[in-house]
Amino acid sequence: MFPKPKPQLKPNTYAYESEPMVKATGFREYDARWLFGSEINLMGVEALGLGLGTLIHELGVRPEIVTGHDFRSYSASIKMALTNGLMAAGCKVHDIGLAVTPMTYFAQFALDIPCVAMVTASHNDNGWTGVKMGANRPLTFGPDEMTRLKDIVLNGRFRTQDGGAYAFVENFPARYIADLTERPKLRRRLKVVCACGNGTAGAFAPQVLEKVGCDVVPLDCELDHTFPHYNPNTEDMKMLHAMREAVLASKADVALGFDGDGDRCGVVDNDGDEIFADKVGVMLARDISAQHKSALFVTDVKSTGLFMTDPVLIKNGARTDYWKTGHSYMKRRVNEIGAIAGFEKSGHFFFNKPFGRGYDDGLIFALAVCDMLDRNPGKSMADLKNALPKTWSSPTMSPHCADEEKYAVADAVVKHFQAEQKKGGKVAGQPIRDLVTVNGVRVTVEDGTWGLVRASSNKPELVVVVESPVSEARMREMFAAVDAVLRTHKQVGAYNQTI
Repeated sequence: MFPKPKPQLKPNTYAYESEPMVKATGFREYDARWLFGSEINLMGVEALGLGLGTLIHELGVRPEIVTGHDFRSYSASIKMALTNGLMAAGCKVHDIGLAVTPMTYFAQFALDIPCVAMVTASHNDNGWTGVKMGANRPLTFGPDEMTRLKDIVLNGRFRTQDGGAYAFVENFPARYIADLTERPKLRRRLKVVCACGNGTAGAFAPQVLEKVGCDVVPLDCELDHTFPHYNPNTEDMKMLHAMREAVLASKADVALGFDGDGDRCGVVDNDGDEIFADKVGVMLARDISAQHKSALFVTDVKSTGLFMTDPVLIKNGARTDYWKTGHSYMKRRVNEIGAIAGFEKSGHFFFNKPFGRGYDDGLIFALAVCDMLDRNPGKSMADLKNALPKTWSSPTMSPHCADEEKYAVADAVVKHFQAEQKKGGKVAGQPIRDLVTVNGVRVTVEDGTWGLVRASSNKPELVVVVESPVSEARMREMFAAVDAVLRTHKQVGAYNQTI
């Protein structure tokens, strides 16, 4: 019988090398993340694989699974430890090797395999590892599955079975690239900065963009797991500034940047200005709804209010549903309500037919941007951005808050604003017009200025976003109001960035 994991073991000891260690906080709402070495060890990863295999059998799903790994120095060893556990649970593992996360999602369809386990810490700093999992394509696990997996692993409720096997799928990246690029070439010759932050996408993204007819300017596309320049995170200002400099130096039409595992994309326009992903979503929604009347979209609670108020979207009959932040939540909602696309402010974009298969893929997002420019030959990316109604938006700000405390703090903030609304109080000098509480709290006041506070699902942080359709001053007033509430909680630490 495989031993029950322990929450903490001292490295470089007999116990550490002979017993599984799994910290409970690594089980997030829709995937798993740990600091490798201090929060999980290789035997702990085996326990995770055994628990995942046990859950797959429990769900009544055919026990076959796709695995892949991102380009970190330790990811391949973690994947093989996970594979050992899956095989012990009686699963057949189909390993596609080094991959971006959406390549594993594609493999579920291309190889007709129901389950997926991608070893990646996404955009987290080096030292982190994790797994994105699913057993019902194109969906990935949500809170119900993650809660059950946590129970199985931490309480040692494993079930070993015969029938486990391993197969390596040769040359699978070529199939993925062909699936993306076997389409008409762009009519407009676009010069595109392709930024990869030395992450996994560097092995694939430049090829894809070249094959559809782009003139590619590579930026940090060489794979280097030390991430020598900046973390491959499309919300990181260092990465965005590097993209800006490359656009201006090369006079490119657009810069497209990919995160560490390639399921997100960030955009910098031809003037060198970052376009937040939610605004790119509005631009793409305009483009898609012009081709598909009465199109239905999903966006997350961090995103701009323009999805509801933009006159072009209203004219095209587009409808938008605001939903919970998180790639699994968004993916599930997009597919449940039959939306043509979903846009998350972090840069996860989800496309259903005729554009995709319902999962998030940074390269499908990038090609959608190129196609939008192709359909507007007389307009630049900046022109399309400037055609949107003006709003003043903050970046996604993340004050530190421990995993063990962040949800309680977020709940307290929700209750604070609910109490203010009930007694007719004001926020940033105005009465509350609306509260959305599907994921933390999004408080909107009379002039349309709004602020959001929620708990991060994958880091020891809260998430804060503010926006105003009126002025930068109103945006800052909303931030000050939200921050004042957060400062009543001593558990809340410093911000990663602010306005």
